[in-house]
Amino acid sequence: MAQSENLHSLESLIDLASVLNQQNDFDETLRYVAQRAAALLEAETALIMLINPQTRQTFKTVVREGVHEHDPKYHMLQTQIAGWLMQFNQPLLSADMKTDPRFAKVKFGEMAIKSVIAVLLQSEGVVLGSLMILNRRDGGAFDESARAYLEKIAVIAAPYLRNVQGIQQYFTPPFTELNLRSKYEELGLLGKSKAFVKLLQTIEAAARCEVRVQLQGESGTGKERIARAIHKCSSRGDKPFVAIDCGAIPAHLIESELFGHVKGAFTGAIAERKGLLDEADRGTFFMDEIANLPLEMQSKLMRFLQEGEVRPVGSNKTHTVDVRIISASSRSLQQLVDAKQFREDLFYRLHVYPIHVPSLHERRADLPLLAHHFLKKFASEQQKKAQQFSASMLEFLQQRKWPGNIRELENFVERLVALAPAEKEILDHKTLPPDLAKEYKRFEPVLEDLHVTKSLSECLEEYERQLVRKMLQEHDWNQSRAARALKIPIATLRYKMSKLGIVNPMQD
Repeated sequence: MAQSENLHSLESLIDLASVLNQQNDFDETLRYVAQRAAALLEAETALIMLINPQTRQTFKTVVREGVHEHDPKYHMLQTQIAGWLMQFNQPLLSADMKTDPRFAKVKFGEMAIKSVIAVLLQSEGVVLGSLMILNRRDGGAFDESARAYLEKIAVIAAPYLRNVQGIQQYFTPPFTELNLRSKYEELGLLGKSKAFVKLLQTIEAAARCEVRVQLQGESGTGKERIARAIHKCSSRGDKPFVAIDCGAIPAHLIESELFGHVKGAFTGAIAERKGLLDEADRGTFFMDEIANLPLEMQSKLMRFLQEGEVRPVGSNKTHTVDVRIISASSRSLQQLVDAKQFREDLFYRLHVYPIHVPSLHERRADLPLLAHHFLKKFASEQQKKAQQFSASMLEFLQQRKWPGNIRELENFVERLVALAPAEKEILDHKTLPPDLAKEYKRFEPVLEDLHVTKSLSECLEEYERQLVRKMLQEHDWNQSRAARALKIPIATLRYKMSKLGIVNPMQD
């Protein structure tokens, strides 16, 4: 298997055990085990199936990371694999499931599946379930070293799965979604969508750990704010939080920024200067856009992570610094590693607790809440009376693309408030500048207030237009799903879209 030297990495297993030892959230423990198994073994999919503790017969997939297949045949195959493990009480390694004689009776059909490893999760002789990793690509066959490594992961993880379940049941009071949202709203994280609540749950779990966190998400999604929230809710919350943008500092200055320098170390070094790592001592150091870190500095950062020691530029003395590293990138570090543009050993050092930060598109249901938050903020700052958006303006905001994510939305609202008359309370399309007004016309907003001067047929048609458009928006403009929600044939939906003049605004 590619990069087999990492399969036996004792450090990765220690990191796994360290995180699990600090967890008391059962769902997050399950997610983390599956995520790390997939990452460490370069698997496309990892899943955990738990056995019903009462009947000891029924398996249920409780967490799945990576590529998701919704075909019921996949679930049947996974259940058969779990049953095989129970029957023979041994790990399963299959380089090619479709030609494996042990599963000759399975009708694979068009299922895209190639190599599989599956092991039992056992604690104190009790079988809790199974841990599986799967690959679909031809070049992704697992080998014996991968099987042995997955067994080690299962041995480490199983006791925590059982213990955490017991702790959560008897000692940990339930932390409701409302409490969670309220807690992080005070730290500047707003939302209520499923994707956002899942993010908060992951942040809450990461805050309880002392390991390195790697934030992966598009530009403008609020990664630094998330890093600050993790720091604030951690045991280091009253210590310094220091941030650096690795892409904003010239390559020849970044070593001095990180490690400091002594007087005379280079031209312009007229006095001794403490580095940012020293300033973050006992606290958290956030490295944004770490993918932009030059390769030479990647090597020096790797050495710091190994030794925990800082040597200022121009000095021959080192001293110890205690910082928690949270890194972030808008580009896939794994892809950069594959392209030889980022050090593989540094990637594994940073990728201990990875967190996916959803884009604004993934949490579109949060857009009205965020827009009104920014409206209130900027109206107060600019001493304007703006209080809300018109219905058509709010629909425009929900429909348009936001490649810059939350940062772009914030800038958009700030600009809108700046252009609005001081006394205007409701911002509508008339407030838009010329460039955005032109864009607005393409969206054909339809949520204007109904007037009693319209005929019944006109009111019904407008209501129908609103309802059809609303269903399409809620299902990301997937016509098949929207038609099922409306309980009409897809041909009828397409006819109504044509008749009512409804077009997908996401398509140019």
